[in-house]
Amino acid sequence: MDVTTTAPTKRNLSAVITLFFVAPLVAEFLLGDLPLKLLPALIMLAPMYGGGAVLIRETVRRTGRGWPSILLLGAAYALIEEGFSTQSLFNHDYLKMHMHLLDPAYISALGIGGWWTLFMLNVHTFWSIGVSIALVEGLVPEAAESPWMGRVGDAVVAVLFLLGVAASTAFQMKKDTFRASHVQFLGIGVVCLVLIFAAFLLPVRSARTKRGFAPSPWLTGSLALVAGLIVMQTSPHLGWGAFAILLVVDAIFVPLTVLFSERIGWRPVHTFSLAAGGAIAYGLHAFIQQPLIPGSVLMVRIGNVIFLAAAIVVIVVGAKRSSRLTVSPSGGTLNT
Repeated sequence: MDVTTTAPTKRNLSAVITLFFVAPLVAEFLLGDLPLKLLPALIMLAPMYGGGAVLIRETVRRTGRGWPSILLLGAAYALIEEGFSTQSLFNHDYLKMHMHLLDPAYISALGIGGWWTLFMLNVHTFWSIGVSIALVEGLVPEAAESPWMGRVGDAVVAVLFLLGVAASTAFQMKKDTFRASHVQFLGIGVVCLVLIFAAFLLPVRSARTKRGFAPSPWLTGSLALVAGLIVMQTSPHLGWGAFAILLVVDAIFVPLTVLFSERIGWRPVHTFSLAAGGAIAYGLHAFIQQPLIPGSVLMVRIGNVIFLAAAIVVIVVGAKRSSRLTVSPSGGTLNT
């Protein structure tokens, strides 16, 4: 039984709206960058974060591709946000916050920090885009591999995304006089195009045919949690050591995930478990994360508890729904 394209429904539209707001909630609030009192800022953050996540998900699912394409486009999104919009990849004193983000593993020839660049690729590719999409798909697992909108919806989201990027860029330019060089912009643009083309050069999703051990979803979720905590807790003061740790985590985690996900025993709940582990890693890290906006420590911690609790509720609901589905021999999903 093959997965068929699902026509847009009220439930699918609800999933789109949910993802539109889940992405910025994960990226900024669950992480702990922004406190609870700034929740209204979702209206400004959602077009870029949520628009990007929805646009990536819909484009990949409409073309019949899978998670490798989502993650490649997630990496392109990371470069668009941090290279073009905020320009944090090149700015030694981003928004005059004196955080010295580029100092660890600085690469003078490119004008970037090795650790910060790799960290941002991890943060946006795996969390802002990957975790957000997987969490929401887990809430509607029977439609996880089908597009949720039509062409008109895609166009509307694309416009919202462009407006979000423009608004973020305008905010950065107003708050900070720093401008990356033309060569730096050109370099980021070329890499973005390569990532986008690579995402669509990958073959369409095929049936899982490889036999072998498929770990328990509890194990895959736990591994994602540990990997996420290592990425988030690695101190940038280690310099090239911090860069190496992130690189090793990626070099182990990504190939292992690809290896096991190609096996017959891999189910939708396995994919969801990876997002669950990543989300919990973010939620736990928030308790030691210094918010970008100063405020009452008590209120900040209350917000951390609320966002982590909300994530756990989503995880429990998504896990129950995803665990009801299995994978058919042809690669589609079936209710069990």
